[in-house]
Amino acid sequence: MHFLDQAKIYVRSGAGGPGAVSFRREKYVEYGGPDGGNGGKGGDVIFEAVAGLNTLIDFRYTQHFKAQRGVHGSGKNRNGAAGKDMVIQVPVGTQILDDDRETVLADLTEAGQRITLLEGGMGGRGNASYKTSTNRAPRQHQPGIPFEEMWVWLRLKLLADAGLVGLPNAGKSTFINQVTNTKAKVGDYAFTTLRPQLGVVRYKNREFVLADIPGLIAGAAEGAGVGDRFLGHIERCRVLIHLIDVNGVDPAEALRIVEDELEAYGAGLEDKPRLVALNKIDLVDAELIRAFSKELRAAGVAAVFPISGATGKGIDALLNAVIEYLPAATVTERPDGEIEEGDDRPWSPV
Repeated sequence: MHFLDQAKIYVRSGAGGPGAVSFRREKYVEYGGPDGGNGGKGGDVIFEAVAGLNTLIDFRYTQHFKAQRGVHGSGKNRNGAAGKDMVIQVPVGTQILDDDRETVLADLTEAGQRITLLEGGMGGRGNASYKTSTNRAPRQHQPGIPFEEMWVWLRLKLLADAGLVGLPNAGKSTFINQVTNTKAKVGDYAFTTLRPQLGVVRYKNREFVLADIPGLIAGAAEGAGVGDRFLGHIERCRVLIHLIDVNGVDPAEALRIVEDELEAYGAGLEDKPRLVALNKIDLVDAELIRAFSKELRAAGVAAVFPISGATGKGIDALLNAVIEYLPAATVTERPDGEIEEGDDRPWSPV
């Protein structure tokens, strides 16, 4: 399935049906009078967040959504039927923006959440409703309230508890493959990941969602590389995991590049908690790991987690730190009511 996180669509509610002008004409009914019914209400445009969707690709092929208009009123005091609502299903985490792409009209963050974006027009009154003691044969009627229409942007921000950031080739795809069932593409070249990946981590009777986004490079805020458009998918994360390749550029410089891009993007990312991990430690000796860890601490990092996404070494210590930021609702207790304790591994935060 292709990934699409932005789409522009046209939505239109249903117009109200017009009221009818009608008079009773039965042979044996004297002074029959007016019997025109009211028009039906037009359908609403409703957005609904549903579980199981993680892309807006369907909106690339269907871009116009119109609710049904109300049915005309008719004689014998018969009111028109209401128009059918147009229910548009979107993934959880979808934002609805005005055509200017700045004003957020709705933010659907929970499965089953519904929002009525456009209301259908009310049906018009038939001439029977205008009958009075002095106006026994009214010919007035209402045409019904017109529809509402607009163009909107849909923007998907994936809901994840933790997010992976780092330079290209920092080992993010290998890491998410190690701790989840995700089958992210891994390659020995930059920008192997071209779209966000989601995976569910099950650790110590807890479950949380981990998001991997394409790597950042210097100037991403100005469009370098794949730019920073995918940073929106980690705006809702509770904690960010910054992976640094121990074999890549200077770790302190790698830290600075990514931090600068997060600050340039804004949206609160610069204030989110960080967990910094030195990745690919299976390829270097312990002395170099200690030297790089000291350099990162000198750059302001409180704790450095040496890990290997390929072998799994040190990952338990990192996941222990991650779950400290998760709400208690993510805990699944064992039958005896206790939470499983993790074992001590040789690679703990440095």
